[in-house]
Formats: sequence, structure tokens, C-alpha cells
Amino acid sequence: MSPMPAADARASHRTKQEFVYHTIRRAILRCDLQPGERLVIEDIAQQLKVSSIPVREALQLLQSEGLVVTVPHVGATVAPLSRESIIDLFTIMEGLQLVAARTAAERGAPDEFRALEQLVVDMDRAVTGGRLEDWSELNTEFHLAIARMARLPLLLQMTEQVFDRWDRTRRYFFRCVLSQRMPNAQAEHRAIVSAITRRAVDELPALMRDHNQNAMRAYLAHLDAQPAGRRPGSGDAA
Repeated sequence: MSPMPAADARASHRTKQEFVYHTIRRAILRCDLQPGERLVIEDIAQQLKVSSIPVREALQLLQSEGLVVTVPHVGATVAPLSRESIIDLFTIMEGLQLVAARTAAERGAPDEFRALEQLVVDMDRAVTGGRLEDWSELNTEFHLAIARMARLPLLLQMTEQVFDRWDRTRRYFFRCVLSQRMPNAQAEHRAIVSAITRRAVDELPALMRDHNQNAMRAYLAHLDAQPAGRRPGSGDAA
């Protein structure tokens, strides 16, 4: 099993189970633990200097989130990334982002609109400079900013969870997709911001649908182009 990176200080967690859960979860989302990799309870316990009990409990929580699966005759493994998981991710993302954008257009304040416009400017600079990681982080912040403007706490929480999954997919599979996708994504972002700041709610369903489905098609096309032996991932982790 791959070694996990140093986790947050144990003092920041109330229990050993929380410490183990957050450490493994972070390693999965950052692809330090690869999709399909075995999660051996005894090895994890030894790495993290805890007993097997909090590890077992943490893996059960991660299984309930869909980040860990149990494979017959193998045991706990990191959940794989597949065509179906990509479709699932972008379908859920589309619905959440549509609700967020429409509500943000109705409830957003002028200073929030200006901040959103500035994010797009910063993302344009990242594209010009070829800064993939900066653009990815700003892209997440852009969509979370829209969700915050909606002032719906549950929507924000769900959007954060979805973008955790997007970041995992992006890191494992598709670094090269983003470098090709960024210019078109930026044009879509500008159109979305324009509709939100004009409070043009009727324009947003088509914009959000196109934004998510264009991204999904780019990711799926990259996956389909891989040799059968290399699927479901390219192995090009960020």
C-alpha cells in the first residue's frame, strides 16, 4: 500500500477515528492512494500509529461516502474511477450548479458580482500563463462562490463534496484535458457571470447545461481514447 502523506496534527481531531478518517480521505482525494488500491487495515494502523479499530471505523465511513469499496476476496480498496463515475459526477454537478446560479442571480449583491467577475479575470491570467493548478483552484473557488451567493447552506455543503470528487477525477485521469479545455471553459464562465450579474435567470439553464456537458464530453473522450489496458485511468496524476 502506498504511504500516506503527513496528516494534520492529531490534536486538531477529537478522536482517533476522526484523525484516521480525515487522513485516509485526504489521501484518496489527492490520489496519494490510487483508485483500486488495497487498503490493508493493519498497514494503515501501523503507518498512523493507532489500533485497527479506528481504521476499520474510518473505512466504514468512507465506504458510506463511496470513496472506499469492498471487493470479494480482496477486502477494502479505494473506489475506482470509471466512465459511470464521470457521468454521475457531472450529472449531479449540473443540477447543483443550476440551482446555485439561478438563486445567486436572484439573491446576489453587487459586491459579490464584482468578486465573481474578478475571479474570472484571475482565471484568464492563469490560462495565459499556462498555470493549470492555479486555474483548477480558481475554478473550484468560482463555483463555490456562486453556491455561497445562493445562501443555501445544504447546497453549499453538497457542492463542496462534489468538487472534492471532481478534483480527485482531475488529478488521476485528466491533467491533459484541462490544458485543452480551459479556454472554452473560460468563455462559458464569462457567459455565466454575465447572466448572473444581469439577473437573467432564464438564460442560466442552457448555460449551466452546456458548461457541464461540454466538460463531461471532454473527459469521456479522453477516457475512450486510452488503450484498453490503461483504462479506467491514464495514470497521469497531477
